[in-house]
Amino acid sequence: MGAGDAILLGLVQGLTEFLPVSSSAHLRIVGDLLGGGDPGAAFTAITQLGTETAVLLYFRRDIAAIVGGWWRALRGAYGTDLRSRLGAPADQPVDRDALMAWFIALGTVPIVVLGLAFQDQIESVFRNLWLVALTLAGFAIVLGWADRVGTKVRPLELMTPRHAVQFGLWQALALIPGVSRSGGTITGGLLMGYTREAAARYSFLLAIPAVFGSGLFQLVKSVDDFGTAGTPSFGATLIATLVAFVVGYLVIIVFLKIVSTFSYRPFVWYRLGLAALVVLLLLTGTLEAVPATA
Repeated sequence: MGAGDAILLGLVQGLTEFLPVSSSAHLRIVGDLLGGGDPGAAFTAITQLGTETAVLLYFRRDIAAIVGGWWRALRGAYGTDLRSRLGAPADQPVDRDALMAWFIALGTVPIVVLGLAFQDQIESVFRNLWLVALTLAGFAIVLGWADRVGTKVRPLELMTPRHAVQFGLWQALALIPGVSRSGGTITGGLLMGYTREAAARYSFLLAIPAVFGSGLFQLVKSVDDFGTAGTPSFGATLIATLVAFVVGYLVIIVFLKIVSTFSYRPFVWYRLGLAALVVLLLLTGTLEAVPATA
């Protein structure tokens, strides 16, 4: 993978990570079209470190408040009983920031458990482009339906432990390329009655531990494989990650403004169109369904 390809793939990652269109599917498709084959699950996970760093920068005040609230409650600022250490003391106002930290931790469990359980499939079978096309189209319909029927009245302040687990299960569906991490989380949020903006903001926050955990795990795991046959070099991966960071930060700003005003219908049609294009390219032999590295 040359510098030009790395920049292009970083651009693709940054543009698509936070939109409900699946960045992993786009990297899988574009990598193949560039002639270098599937960049691989490791490359995808590592470049996501760039976009998640953009999330840390953009939501730095929210994250600082959440971590601060969690630490206050955990060290016993509201009392030493379990409820107080969770941030919900019986005799004082609830600390929403502390609770949000626990909700994010609770919502991260499903993707960690399922990610470890299906690690081999994630790196091979799940990257089959026929499956990618199916999930792109299928979840386009689910997203459109959720946006249409969701009441869109619930703010994040009304998050519950049950909803935190449900959000986590929706996020875990993104282990299959084509679903989309943000798309899955947002779809679940809309079906639970959350506003578009609340579901989108929570999708950013919920992704932080999962993406950083996955990216760092793949970085350590792949440190001896960079540059080997069929594997992007460390330099190419670093370039793509840096580009993804810059582009991703700009996309966050634009996306949050869009979802506060408009529906998700354009993303639904885009996903359906991309799925049809992938099928066409597969039928004509332009793309290979099974990754070249599989």
